Amino acid sequence: MVDRHVKDTWSVFKIMGEFVEGFETLRDTWPSVSVFGGARMRKSNPYYRDAIRLSQILSSRGYSIITGGGPGLMEAANRGAQEAGGQSIGLSINLPHEQGTNDYVSTAVEFNYFFARKVMFVKYACGIVGMPGGFGTLDEIFEALTLVQTKKIRDLPVVLFGSDFWRGLLDWLASKVVEEKLLSQRDLRLFHLTDDPEEAAEIIDRHYRRRQSQGRAAQDGHDVP
Repeated sequence: MVDRHVKDTWSVFKIMGEFVEGFETLRDTWPSVSVFGGARMRKSNPYYRDAIRLSQILSSRGYSIITGGGPGLMEAANRGAQEAGGQSIGLSINLPHEQGTNDYVSTAVEFNYFFARKVMFVKYACGIVGMPGGFGTLDEIFEALTLVQTKKIRDLPVVLFGSDFWRGLLDWLASKVVEEKLLSQRDLRLFHLTDDPEEAAEIIDRHYRRRQSQGRAAQDGHDVP
């Protein structure tokens, strides 16, 4: 029987290996935009077409597209990047009974650890787009918001796409959570809500160009949070 403490120690090297592979693979992808979205979204859903269009616009402006590499809206975002001739990156997670990386990913990294994968989503991103999704999408979006709120990473825009989908959550945050003083009104300005791919891309592009003009836009991503 393998000693538990020995197994834990060897896990450190596995974790380190995932960080090294991620850094080595993604270091030349800046500037990038990470697009989060549900794996279960069908191609017939309008959000699928919106994700394609958004990635096409961003790619045409010189941004790499990073997704979780799976099906649904992740596939749509990778598809848009590939069709526009941009870098299409998929950071997949090794899960039982899950489909592998979608066919539109040109650069792939596979992870066993969610936390290592989430670092890569934000380290090389100058913007985040949250499309409709489930627990995983919510986790990734709120992780990014928390890092911005606590100033663990440089300020970056977080765009929530789909007002019909997100409105109930935002109303709850603005009423119940702010009412209980667990968030401030200022915290609600950490994200933007839109239904327009052009507007989403413009929010991210405008923010990045402003940082460039102020001389504060690093070229190698965020420090590891």
